Amino acid sequence: MIRIRPLFCINPSRALVSASRSGTRGYAISVQAPRKWPGKTEDRVFDERKTYLYNQFTSLLKRSTHEPLLFLRHKNFKVSGMIKLRREIAATSLPKKAHFSLMDAPPAAEELPQLTVIRSSIFGVALRHYAPIDESTTAQIAKLAGGGGLAVLSLPSLDPPALQAVLRALERSIPKKKSEEDKKGKDKGGDDHVPGRKAKRQKPILNPELVLLGAFIEGRVFGVENVVSVAKLPTLDTLRAQIVGLLSSPAVQLAAVLGEASGGKLARTLEGFKKGLEGDSPKADEVSTP
Repeated sequence: MIRIRPLFCINPSRALVSASRSGTRGYAISVQAPRKWPGKTEDRVFDERKTYLYNQFTSLLKRSTHEPLLFLRHKNFKVSGMIKLRREIAATSLPKKAHFSLMDAPPAAEELPQLTVIRSSIFGVALRHYAPIDESTTAQIAKLAGGGGLAVLSLPSLDPPALQAVLRALERSIPKKKSEEDKKGKDKGGDDHVPGRKAKRQKPILNPELVLLGAFIEGRVFGVENVVSVAKLPTLDTLRAQIVGLLSSPAVQLAAVLGEASGGKLARTLEGFKKGLEGDSPKADEVSTP
């Protein structure tokens, strides 16, 4: 006889753990139009949770015109690890001061990088319905971020030094993987098995992983190498100053040449030519002698 365990007998803590694990689903992002069934004229109705996520992802895409979006692949992250990651990312935008006081106003939420865990199926729908992005760009983003646990990191503005600081924070947040020799040295007596005694059960060690997939900056899709190249650029103010210097350098050089050729320098130049010609001409007595 098969007995079914009632739902109210399930441990609440286990139910919460299973719900949290099943909530992070990693499917490929589909940007294709939904299938139309014959005889069905009404649109599909979503629940409140899916509608909220759809509006959140649509707002995220709207801000991409002035806020760069970094696509990240996360795996084996616990809640504590995700909180630490968010703190490391937010610390990159805080002002560097020697001393802080209670009078210092905290920065607004819009001025800090925001990490959003993405549900890929609903993100694909928001990506398909977002009109300013064409089909080719939509397909590139879907191919870039498809499959696995996905997260999107939005930056307040395009600032290459700030982007470089965020990339360094992402590298610091991931602990280094231990080699097999270190594990064996730490667990020297773990492999000793006593006959007739049940082997001790060991939990598998899950190392968190975080991989940069690419970015969506000002309507263009960038790969990992291009994102690193953008992070190495100087600030926008420095780039503007360099462009102004390049445009104004020919005019400055022309003004310098005209300044050197005018006024006293021109008179001294002609006087030098005159003396040179007088020195090269033969003397009068030498010409008169037979």
